[in-house]
Amino acid sequence: MPDRTHRLHVRFFAVLREQAGCSSLELDSAAPTPAALYAELQAKHPLTFPATLLRVSVNERYVTMTTPLAAGDRVVFIPPVAGG
Repeated sequence: MPDRTHRLHVRFFAVLREQAGCSSLELDSAAPTPAALYAELQAKHPLTFPATLLRVSVNERYVTMTTPLAAGDRVVFIPPVAGG
């Protein structure tokens, strides 16, 4: 069976950056969607922010958590940010 992993570039902002302990990382993943990727990342990092409250961007475009991922995609998880 062929290897279905692909190299992804992930960035974190705000509280997610603090929880992950980094602002970005590259990883090989078989995750087919941002939702699956976030669950995979939660298993490796203390990301406690609920996925249902996140916005996600793939290749600088806002998408849904069910958008298919491909090799080389740049995925950004964005929590709600309060300003004042």
